[in-house]
Amino acid sequence: MLFPISDDDRLLDGPAWATILLIVANVLVFGLQLADPAVTYGWSAVPEEITSGRDLANDRPIPGVDPAAEVRTPADIPQRPGPGPAPWIYLTVLSSMFMHGGYAHIAGNVLYLWIFGDNVEHRFGTGPFLLFYLASGVAATALQVALGPHGLVPTLGASGAISGVLGAYLVLFPTNRVYALFFFRVVSVPAVVVLGLWVAFQFVNGYGAIASAEQMGGVAYGAHVGGFVTGVVIALVLRARGLREQPNALARAEAVGRRR
Repeated sequence: MLFPISDDDRLLDGPAWATILLIVANVLVFGLQLADPAVTYGWSAVPEEITSGRDLANDRPIPGVDPAAEVRTPADIPQRPGPGPAPWIYLTVLSSMFMHGGYAHIAGNVLYLWIFGDNVEHRFGTGPFLLFYLASGVAATALQVALGPHGLVPTLGASGAISGVLGAYLVLFPTNRVYALFFFRVVSVPAVVVLGLWVAFQFVNGYGAIASAEQMGGVAYGAHVGGFVTGVVIALVLRARGLREQPNALARAEAVGRRR
């Protein structure tokens, strides 16, 4: 019901270069997918490939689907050659983080990264933010694979890494104002409200997906949960260790507010 479209980052000083770089990388890789579908099937993260260390190059039947059934459904999951057997196959954990399943998928991820990524990057710093982003994505894929270690459905998308960004944002900027569409009206609400609703939705759906983890397709809620928890934990640890914001306008404004 609340669809975020921007946040109040007028006080941020300077571009968030890592966030911009990640957006460009996601768009470029999606362009490669559109040009050659084999890129999607070969370089996405398949749980069975990760756990077995083997690169699946041939189509695999969908578990539980009868190819002879009267109602015709796709009976095979496409598999194409990827980087090769272990250890190269583990590169798909990284490559899958920049791949998407369609225009709506990439549009939503890019929008969330654009809205929330710059604040977190300014707080962490450009280099640490890139490492944090990748760590969140790896943790997200790890949980998704753990839920269904022999699954054949490819896992792909930046959602897990971006979920980590949202988790850090919730810890570091809970009262920051987020502008969102609410029944065709633009409203301004605290970030904790918007992200709190998002978190509740992910955890509820993630819990329901655990029962069918071996056969799940579509939205990888396990990855969303794994990335978000990773982001929250890292942000809490860094804040407890005295994380200080980068010297930008937002930091100066907060300092003035505390003195008042």
